[in-house]
Amino acid sequence: MADDHTSVQEFFSARAADWDSRFPDDGPAYAAAVAELGLRPGDAVLDAGCGTGRALPPLRSAVGPRGAVIGVDLTPAMLRQAVRAGRSDSGLPVLADVAHLPLRTGSLDAVFAAGLIAHLPHPADGLRELARVVRPNGTLALFHPVGRAALAARQGRRLTGDDLRAEANLAPLLAGSGWRMTSYADEDDRFLALAVRQG
Repeated sequence: MADDHTSVQEFFSARAADWDSRFPDDGPAYAAAVAELGLRPGDAVLDAGCGTGRALPPLRSAVGPRGAVIGVDLTPAMLRQAVRAGRSDSGLPVLADVAHLPLRTGSLDAVFAAGLIAHLPHPADGLRELARVVRPNGTLALFHPVGRAALAARQGRRLTGDDLRAEANLAPLLAGSGWRMTSYADEDDRFLALAVRQG
Protein backbone atom coordinates (compact mmCIF):
# COMPACT_ATOMS: atom_id res chain seq x y z
CA MET A 1 0.00 0.00 0.00
CA ALA A 2 2.70 2.49 0.94
CA ASP A 3 5.99 3.40 -0.63
CA ASP A 4 7.55 4.93 2.46
CA HIS A 5 7.12 5.43 6.18
CA THR A 6 5.72 8.92 5.83
CA SER A 7 2.63 7.81 3.93
CA VAL A 8 1.98 4.98 6.39
CA GLN A 9 2.29 7.37 9.33
CA GLU A 10 0.02 9.92 7.65
CA PHE A 11 -2.60 7.28 6.88
CA PHE A 12 -2.76 5.98 10.45
CA SER A 13 -2.22 9.32 12.21
CA ALA A 14 -5.35 10.67 10.53
CA ARG A 15 -7.36 7.67 11.76
CA ALA A 16 -5.87 6.99 15.19
CA ALA A 17 -8.37 8.91 17.34
CA ASP A 18 -11.42 6.98 16.12
CA TRP A 19 -9.77 3.70 15.09
CA ASP A 20 -11.24 1.61 17.91
CA SER A 21 -14.71 3.11 17.56
CA ARG A 22 -14.72 2.21 13.84
CA PHE A 23 -14.16 -1.48 14.66
CA PRO A 24 -15.80 -1.99 18.07
CA ASP A 25 -16.62 -5.70 17.68
CA ASP A 26 -13.18 -7.05 16.74
CA GLY A 27 -12.13 -8.09 20.25
CA PRO A 28 -13.32 -11.72 20.13
CA ALA A 29 -11.67 -12.24 16.73
CA TYR A 30 -8.36 -10.97 18.10
CA ALA A 31 -8.63 -13.23 21.16
CA ALA A 32 -9.42 -16.27 19.00
CA ALA A 33 -6.46 -15.60 16.70
CA VAL A 34 -4.10 -15.14 19.65
CA ALA A 35 -5.30 -18.47 21.05
CA GLU A 36 -4.18 -20.19 17.82
CA LEU A 37 -0.59 -18.99 18.32
CA GLY A 38 -0.17 -21.63 21.03
CA LEU A 39 1.54 -19.30 23.49
CA ARG A 40 2.56 -20.62 26.89
CA PRO A 41 2.99 -18.87 30.23
CA GLY A 42 6.36 -17.14 30.31
CA ASP A 43 6.69 -16.75 26.53
CA ALA A 44 7.93 -13.56 24.89
CA VAL A 45 5.71 -12.25 22.09
CA LEU A 46 5.71 -9.26 19.76
CA ASP A 47 2.63 -7.53 18.39
CA ALA A 48 4.11 -6.20 15.13
CA GLY A 49 2.26 -3.15 13.85
CA CYS A 50 0.24 -3.10 17.06
CA GLY A 51 -1.73 0.05 16.26
CA THR A 52 -3.96 0.90 19.21
CA GLY A 53 -2.93 -2.30 20.97
CA ARG A 54 -6.09 -4.35 20.58
CA ALA A 55 -4.09 -7.61 20.70
CA LEU A 56 -2.05 -6.68 23.77
CA PRO A 57 -4.60 -7.80 26.43
CA PRO A 58 -5.18 -11.29 24.93
CA LEU A 59 -1.44 -11.68 24.38
CA ARG A 60 -0.83 -10.80 28.04
CA SER A 61 -3.48 -13.28 29.13
CA ALA A 62 -1.78 -16.00 27.08
CA VAL A 63 1.77 -15.46 28.39
CA GLY A 64 0.82 -14.53 31.95
CA PRO A 65 2.60 -12.17 34.33
CA ARG A 66 6.03 -13.79 33.76
CA GLY A 67 5.82 -13.45 29.99
CA ALA A 68 6.91 -10.48 27.90
CA VAL A 69 4.57 -8.60 25.55
CA ILE A 70 5.92 -5.88 23.27
CA GLY A 71 3.86 -3.83 20.85
CA VAL A 72 5.73 -2.13 18.02
CA ASP A 73 4.25 0.48 15.72
CA LEU A 74 5.57 3.13 13.35
CA THR A 75 2.87 5.72 14.14
CA PRO A 76 3.13 7.69 17.41
CA ALA A 77 -0.58 8.61 17.33
CA MET A 78 -1.60 4.94 17.33
CA LEU A 79 0.66 4.18 20.28
CA ARG A 80 -0.77 7.15 22.18
CA GLN A 81 -4.24 5.70 21.65
CA ALA A 82 -3.02 2.34 23.00
CA VAL A 83 -1.83 4.11 26.16
CA ARG A 84 -5.09 6.10 26.46
CA ALA A 85 -7.08 2.87 26.18
CA GLY A 86 -5.05 1.37 29.06
CA ARG A 87 -3.55 -1.33 26.87
CA SER A 88 -0.01 -0.40 27.83
CA ASP A 89 -0.79 -2.19 31.11
CA SER A 90 -0.74 -5.41 29.07
CA GLY A 91 2.36 -4.80 26.97
CA LEU A 92 5.18 -2.36 26.33
CA PRO A 93 4.40 -0.01 23.41
CA VAL A 94 7.52 0.81 21.37
CA LEU A 95 7.90 3.25 18.48
CA ALA A 96 9.89 1.31 15.87
CA ASP A 97 9.97 0.09 12.29
CA VAL A 98 9.10 -3.58 11.85
CA ALA A 99 11.90 -3.83 9.28
CA HIS A 100 14.49 -2.67 11.87
CA LEU A 101 13.46 -3.99 15.28
CA PRO A 102 15.37 -3.00 18.42
CA LEU A 103 15.38 -6.63 19.60
CA ARG A 104 18.01 -9.33 19.91
CA THR A 105 18.16 -12.17 17.40
CA GLY A 106 16.11 -15.15 18.56
CA SER A 107 14.73 -13.33 21.60
CA LEU A 108 11.02 -14.01 20.96
CA ASP A 109 8.79 -17.07 20.94
CA ALA A 110 6.14 -15.63 18.65
CA VAL A 111 4.92 -12.70 16.59
CA PHE A 112 1.33 -11.56 16.11
CA ALA A 113 0.74 -9.23 13.15
CA ALA A 114 -2.75 -7.88 12.50
CA GLY A 115 -3.23 -6.15 9.17
CA LEU A 116 0.50 -5.55 8.89
CA ILE A 117 1.63 -7.09 5.63
CA ALA A 118 -0.36 -4.78 3.32
CA HIS A 119 1.32 -1.76 4.91
CA LEU A 120 4.92 -2.94 4.56
CA PRO A 121 6.75 -1.15 1.72
CA HIS A 122 8.96 -4.25 1.35
CA PRO A 123 7.07 -7.26 2.76
CA ALA A 124 9.91 -9.77 2.34
CA ASP A 125 12.29 -7.52 4.31
CA GLY A 126 9.76 -7.10 7.11
CA LEU A 127 9.07 -10.83 7.30
CA ARG A 128 12.81 -11.58 7.35
CA GLU A 129 13.27 -9.17 10.24
CA LEU A 130 10.43 -10.84 12.13
CA ALA A 131 12.12 -14.19 11.50
CA ARG A 132 15.41 -12.80 12.83
CA VAL A 133 13.96 -11.93 16.23
CA VAL A 134 12.08 -15.23 16.68
CA ARG A 135 13.74 -18.43 17.87
CA PRO A 136 13.78 -21.47 15.55
CA ASN A 137 10.34 -23.16 15.57
CA GLY A 138 8.77 -20.00 16.98
CA THR A 139 5.47 -18.93 15.45
CA LEU A 140 3.99 -16.12 13.39
CA ALA A 141 0.32 -15.22 13.01
CA LEU A 142 -0.70 -12.95 10.13
CA PHE A 143 -4.22 -11.90 11.03
CA HIS A 144 -7.07 -9.68 9.95
CA PRO A 145 -10.52 -9.65 11.59
CA VAL A 146 -12.19 -9.99 8.18
CA GLY A 147 -11.21 -12.07 5.18
CA ARG A 148 -9.70 -10.79 1.95
CA ALA A 149 -12.98 -10.55 0.01
CA ALA A 150 -14.80 -8.78 2.85
CA LEU A 151 -11.92 -6.33 3.27
CA ALA A 152 -11.84 -5.57 -0.46
CA ALA A 153 -15.59 -4.92 -0.42
CA ARG A 154 -15.24 -2.67 2.64
CA GLN A 155 -12.56 -0.66 0.82
CA GLY A 156 -14.58 -0.47 -2.41
CA ARG A 157 -12.10 -2.42 -4.51
CA ARG A 158 -12.02 -5.74 -6.33
CA LEU A 159 -10.08 -8.70 -5.03
CA THR A 160 -7.18 -9.40 -7.40
CA GLY A 161 -4.79 -12.29 -7.88
CA ASP A 162 -1.78 -10.19 -6.93
CA ASP A 163 -3.01 -9.76 -3.32
CA LEU A 164 -0.06 -10.62 -1.06
CA ARG A 165 -2.38 -12.48 1.29
CA ALA A 166 -3.64 -14.88 -1.37
CA GLU A 167 -2.41 -18.33 -0.37
CA ALA A 168 -0.54 -18.85 -3.65
CA ASN A 169 1.40 -15.61 -3.07
CA LEU A 170 1.81 -15.74 0.68
CA ALA A 171 3.26 -19.25 1.03
CA PRO A 172 6.32 -18.58 -1.18
CA LEU A 173 6.77 -15.10 0.30
CA LEU A 174 6.93 -16.61 3.77
CA ALA A 175 9.20 -19.45 2.63
CA GLY A 176 11.66 -16.99 1.13
CA SER A 177 11.67 -14.95 4.33
CA GLY A 178 12.52 -17.68 6.85
CA TRP A 179 9.03 -19.04 7.58
CA ARG A 180 7.04 -22.16 6.70
CA MET A 181 3.28 -21.67 6.49
CA THR A 182 1.47 -24.28 8.58
CA SER A 183 -2.16 -23.21 8.16
CA TYR A 184 -4.21 -20.78 6.13
CA ALA A 185 -7.78 -19.55 6.63
CA ASP A 186 -9.46 -16.87 4.53
CA GLU A 187 -13.10 -16.64 5.57
CA ASP A 188 -15.65 -13.81 5.64
CA ASP A 189 -15.09 -13.19 9.34
CA ARG A 190 -11.31 -13.62 9.54
CA PHE A 191 -8.01 -14.07 7.81
CA LEU A 192 -5.36 -16.09 9.66
CA ALA A 193 -2.14 -17.55 8.31
CA LEU A 194 0.14 -19.31 10.77
CA ALA A 195 3.82 -20.00 10.11
CA VAL A 196 6.79 -21.53 11.90
CA ARG A 197 10.28 -20.04 11.97
CA GLN A 198 12.57 -22.26 9.93
CA GLY A 199 15.76 -23.69 11.40
